[in-house]
Amino acid sequence: MRRKSLHLKNEVVLVTGGSRGIGAAIVKQLAYEGYRVAVNFNHSKQMAYNLCKEICNEGGEAIPYKADISSVIEVNNMFDEIESQLGHIDILINNAGISSRGLITDISEAEWDKVINTNLKGAFLSCKRALPYMINKKSGKIINISSVWGITGASYESLYATAKGGLITFSKSLAKELVLSGIMVNVVAPGPIETDLLNSELDKGEKESLVEEIPLGRLGRPEDVALICSYLLNEKAFITGQVITVDGGYII
Repeated sequence: MRRKSLHLKNEVVLVTGGSRGIGAAIVKQLAYEGYRVAVNFNHSKQMAYNLCKEICNEGGEAIPYKADISSVIEVNNMFDEIESQLGHIDILINNAGISSRGLITDISEAEWDKVINTNLKGAFLSCKRALPYMINKKSGKIINISSVWGITGASYESLYATAKGGLITFSKSLAKELVLSGIMVNVVAPGPIETDLLNSELDKGEKESLVEEIPLGRLGRPEDVALICSYLLNEKAFITGQVITVDGGYII
C-alpha cells in the first residue's frame, strides 16, 4: 500500500473478517482512501495486528477488534469498543465467513449451525447493531460479501451456498426496508479468488483447470473485490439492492 499524502475522512468503516484474504485487501484499499477502519478478527490476531500496524505506519488509521461475530455478546462488546475509540460506524462490510465442503448426508448439525451462524447470523447481528445510528442520521452503506455459489448453488458445497444465498436475499430485503432511510445495501459475490484458502484446497493442476473455465483467463485477486467495494462506497454511486459478481465471467 503506497501513500504519498493522506486526507483522513470522518467516516468509520467496520470490516468483519478483515485480517486476511479478501477482507485484508478491502481494509488496505479503504485505509488508502482515508477511511478510519475497524478491523474485526476472531482467530488471526497476529495478522490483524500486523495489518493495522502497516496501515498506521503509512499514515492511515486502522484498529483491530477481536470478536466472534456469531455471538451477540461479542458483537455488542466490539461495537462498544469501536464507538468509544473511533465513533459510530458509518459503513459496514460483512466479509467474515467460513467454508464447508462435503455431501449433505455427511454434514453434521453442529457444522450446519456453525456455518449458518457465522456466514448469515453474523451479518444479521452486525447490521442490527449498526443500523440504529445509520437510520437516525438517514445515511449509511452496507456491503455484504457473498459468493457466486450463493447465486448458482454448488454441489459438494450446499451448506456454504445456502448461507451465501441467504445473505443475498437478506441484503435485498434490507435494501428495500432501508431505502427511505437513505441507506444503501449491496452484495459483492466473488468467484474463484486466489487466496491462501483456495491455494490450500487446490493443487496446481486443479487451479489450471479452474482458470480454463474463467473467460477472462485468470483467477480473481482479493484486490479485485476491494475495488468494487470502493466504488460502491463512492458518494456518487447510484446503486442499492444489487448483487455484483467479481468472477471474470465465470457464471455468465
